[in-house]
Amino acid sequence: MIETHALPGRTIVTEEKERLYFSGTSYLGIHKNIVFQELLRDGFSQYGTGYSSSRSSNVQLAIYEEAESWLTNFTDAPLALTFSSGYLTGQALIRTLDKGQQFVYTPQAHPALWRSEKDNITGYFQSWISHLELKIGYETEEVVIVTNSVDPLYARHHSFDWVVQLPDYLSITLVIDDSHGLGVLGERGEGVYASVAQLLPTNVSLIVVSSLGKALGIPGGVVLGDHSIIQKLKKSPYFTAASPIAPAYLSAMIRSNKLYSSLLDQLRENVQHFQSLIQDCATFQYFGKYPVFYSADQQLCQALESHCVLSSFPYPNPDSECITRVVISALHTEQDINTLGKLVQEYTAVKLVR
Repeated sequence: MIETHALPGRTIVTEEKERLYFSGTSYLGIHKNIVFQELLRDGFSQYGTGYSSSRSSNVQLAIYEEAESWLTNFTDAPLALTFSSGYLTGQALIRTLDKGQQFVYTPQAHPALWRSEKDNITGYFQSWISHLELKIGYETEEVVIVTNSVDPLYARHHSFDWVVQLPDYLSITLVIDDSHGLGVLGERGEGVYASVAQLLPTNVSLIVVSSLGKALGIPGGVVLGDHSIIQKLKKSPYFTAASPIAPAYLSAMIRSNKLYSSLLDQLRENVQHFQSLIQDCATFQYFGKYPVFYSADQQLCQALESHCVLSSFPYPNPDSECITRVVISALHTEQDINTLGKLVQEYTAVKLVR
């Protein structure tokens, strides 16, 4: 375990020394971005540090509807509703949806979307999804399928072509967790809502839930969906009894269109550069321009630790297998990535000799 007293950015500072940091989920590096910090300071000046009230109060701050409108435009979704954390967002949605339907979970669904431990499904998405129809009970008419937009642990792409083969005699709600896709996936970083929505048969309704705290750097979460689910959530105690996102963050978010776009361009450039350096190595599993590179080599993290800190820890439980990954961000410089690439090449060469 590494302890630090400073928030990591492109590097991490410990008592020992400063090392390159290739971990975390701040893919666009918003948490260390000077422009975003200035926008946030403006927001704090206008709104204060937080809003200690309910969204159902008789006093309404306009910034919340403005931010939700921004999110619908950004994601091409019908409507959006924000909550003060990604975890609360997931639980609010699942508890509001759960009315006795059959719930079907794909592997690696985040605990925020579980009803209980029994919803923790292991295995691999692609092999699991190929048998999905067998997992849907024929004694029910309503089914909720809960899945991820992408596998951020093992760096695997998820295709949703299978939705066209879902049984047409069932009423199906497809819930997609896009926490590791929003801001990164899609042409503009818009996530998966629009691309999946156009695939759906008429008997399948789509809801996308996402943390805003990964790529977009906002401490909160969002549900994207139609009028029906948004109205149900607005009437739920999970919405009315919870404090909302600090408005200063939402103010900064809606003023960051160009910033998000430029950082996504930088991230993709960094990802492509790293891919070019490791194309002859079989060390990593990755896809497209996604910024996560998974390695099954449990010795990699230790081998590079004098120069670089990678993501390597048991997940989702302390006794789970250790998952080792390189996470590229928009903060990294060309030299940072060159250094990492050289270290990986040297490590791979030594292993081959052995």
